[in-house]
Amino acid sequence: MQTRTIIQTGLWAVVALVAGALVFTYFNLSRQGPAGDAPYGTPFTLVDQNGESFSSDKLAGEPYALFFGYTHCPDVCPTTLYELASHQDAIEKAGHDFQVVFVTVDPERDTPGVLKEYVEAVSPKIVALTGDRQDVAAMAKGWGAYFARQGEGADYLMDHTATTFLIDADGRLAGTIAYGEDPKTVTAKLERLAGA
Repeated sequence: MQTRTIIQTGLWAVVALVAGALVFTYFNLSRQGPAGDAPYGTPFTLVDQNGESFSSDKLAGEPYALFFGYTHCPDVCPTTLYELASHQDAIEKAGHDFQVVFVTVDPERDTPGVLKEYVEAVSPKIVALTGDRQDVAAMAKGWGAYFARQGEGADYLMDHTATTFLIDADGRLAGTIAYGEDPKTVTAKLERLAGA
């Protein structure tokens, strides 16, 4: 009889401990909010195509599409930027907007002047960013983007993440666009981002 009472008391103690741990975890998580409520990426300060300092603070309160690429990119980068600029124009005509941000992964060649000429051929509304290699690498890492130099000499290529990050007006990740994604899906994602 005494053994049975000890076992029951032990079981109730375990149940109470588990319940207490669950309540503690619930209240801690509810104070922190869901992971999706936190701003995406790391804060950054780089240099724009006009040679001016540009920090992530300048994007606060507005939705934007951010793409990592480089001006010597033979296919993915120009295609992506032209598509984003085209969507931006169409959405703007409907009374909504989002910013397009292009961050080079090749800061050695992509100076502010080179970036200015490159993006103005696509759309003067694009913000193009460069900086020290370490600053660009730190930003890319903080955003979960990959890049690496491929080849030797002046005509090297860069292997890089071809995903476009969609950031809402609160700085949260609202979605991504994969290179070559269905155009109707891309339109829907960007309209949702811009609040259209």
